Amino acid sequence: MPSFVMWRRSQLHLHQLPAASAFRSLSQSTSIPKKLQRVRDYAFDGIMEVEKKVRRALQLQSILLSQPSASLPVSRLDALARRYLSFEPHEVGHFLLKHPHVFHVFDHPVQRLLWARLTPRAALRLRHESEALRSMLPDAVRRLRKLLLLATPSRRLRLEHIRVARYDLGLPDDFEQSVVLAHPSFFRLVASSDCPDDPRSKYVEFVDDPADAEELADLTVCAIERTREREYRERGTDAEDSRFAFLVNFPPGFKIGKYYRVAVWKWQRLPYWSPYEDVSGYDLRSLEAKRRMEKRMVATIHELLSLSVEKRMPMERIAQFRQAIGLPKKMKEFLLQHQGIFYISTRGNQGKLHTVFLREAYYKGQLVEPNELYLARKKLGELLLLSPKRANLDRMLTSLGRGTDVLGKGASGAKMDLPEGQLDQISEDEDSGSDSGVESQFVE
Repeated sequence: MPSFVMWRRSQLHLHQLPAASAFRSLSQSTSIPKKLQRVRDYAFDGIMEVEKKVRRALQLQSILLSQPSASLPVSRLDALARRYLSFEPHEVGHFLLKHPHVFHVFDHPVQRLLWARLTPRAALRLRHESEALRSMLPDAVRRLRKLLLLATPSRRLRLEHIRVARYDLGLPDDFEQSVVLAHPSFFRLVASSDCPDDPRSKYVEFVDDPADAEELADLTVCAIERTREREYRERGTDAEDSRFAFLVNFPPGFKIGKYYRVAVWKWQRLPYWSPYEDVSGYDLRSLEAKRRMEKRMVATIHELLSLSVEKRMPMERIAQFRQAIGLPKKMKEFLLQHQGIFYISTRGNQGKLHTVFLREAYYKGQLVEPNELYLARKKLGELLLLSPKRANLDRMLTSLGRGTDVLGKGASGAKMDLPEGQLDQISEDEDSGSDSGVESQFVE
């Protein structure tokens, strides 16, 4: 049967859910099991393998950019990385030589020591990310407003928690000034009455304007609600089946029994309260109310991941909002119950890091709806994956003293002096990954 074949492929779509009459004769329990084994999805694990290199590169990049000349001796960089970033001995040197498209290792002309700095491609990528972050600032303001609305009924979050998650939310490092204090009509920064002098006790509150009720109504529309509307218009699914349903796409190899299918079908039709709705006044002691609250938690995590730039977030950062937005205590077990909606990857930090992906936002390892900031960050991973044999252009330019940092200055502090056509050619080479036309004499 077609539905059986689709389920063997571990694909569940709203229009393929079985009718209610097909399961009236079943007397088995139809609740979703509380404990399920995690089934690996290598498409998402592959993303985290690249992300592991990206995190290492960003850590070393932050040390280099903290120096006035944006460069350091390799021995000094190795010592700082071992002390503050938990690098292994000699790991920095191997990493630098393995990724010459991002880091340039050269002989210092005076000290006769090996030094390291960023390549022009890495500096250009850093500038693109900074420009994308600046251009997407209005979107960041909207994301932060929606995040505060999730914290019902107080509509406020700890400033330190937002600071920890600023990279995932697409907020600049100085978001306290550039976002919170720069928009007093949207946000209010308050201090806790218990410790008013402690900077970690500050909170960011949502400022409600009663005159702008239409905009508030638009902010409280969840991403899954817009997805349901799009699916309903494109696929013509049954309105009753899709009213409270989520897009479910199980990983390959996920075993789906007939009773589990019934449980998922019943769960998809279960009504629930919106994550933006205040439920503090409801009686939540009944079994039906508890089931609705559990589904509301799924919708809350779904909305939180939808607010992130890359539709993924470390589980530890999600858990820090647990009390504010009403999330379960056993986060991992809860997410494993819904492996068709979320995926937990343990790759990237020897199993110590758990990254939660929103499955519907990705297709074949790529974001379905990419944004400028995501594309700018993705270029660093592409540079890290390039073959070291094709690093001639970067080595040539940095050897000539024309390497640039994010401020458009060379490693020695002098301004970059390249003809406009040549700079455009560098950008084209960066996009294509080609280093053709560079002779082998520039290979050190």
